[in-house]
Amino acid sequence: MTSLPFQDFFDRDAVTVARALVGWFLTVDDVGGVIAETEAYLRDDAASHSFSGQTQRNAAMFGPAAHAYVYRSYGIHWCLNFVCANAGAVLIRAIVPDVGIERMFERRAVDKMGALCNGPGKLCAALAVDKSHDGMPLDKPPFLLRPGEVPEIATSTRIGITKNAEAPWRFGISGSSFVSKRFAP
Repeated sequence: MTSLPFQDFFDRDAVTVARALVGWFLTVDDVGGVIAETEAYLRDDAASHSFSGQTQRNAAMFGPAAHAYVYRSYGIHWCLNFVCANAGAVLIRAIVPDVGIERMFERRAVDKMGALCNGPGKLCAALAVDKSHDGMPLDKPPFLLRPGEVPEIATSTRIGITKNAEAPWRFGISGSSFVSKRFAP
């Protein structure tokens, strides 16, 4: 659990927030579950969308912390990020489905629970997150975000990127089958 006020929790560097978010409960319009996996992106990180400065696409990253930054990856999948201090962000990579599971199955058209939200694009499809959520505050509907039990945390390098890929800024629930890629033991 966190003892920080909501805004202060996010008004820290993205690496600290990414680690601390694992185990939090997230829903969007009453569909969601426990955050199982995150990745951090800092302003001075070559892999971050904020690295080269503000654009129309990444404007939410330069706004206040505790807001959503939503972008389309490879022109196909939406990705949900939580804005942190200094134009940093935390990519929400996976959740453990818990609430609104029937709607998730309808939206994703899969038949395995483990495949519902085990990747950032899958998660956004299951929760119906899209560009309309970009810039929205995380402490107001349609978002519900609250601390949960603190699990054992696994750490690794980030995945699916080429720049600064060696940074150990991917965090997840140790041993979880709901992450996008298993963590090495």
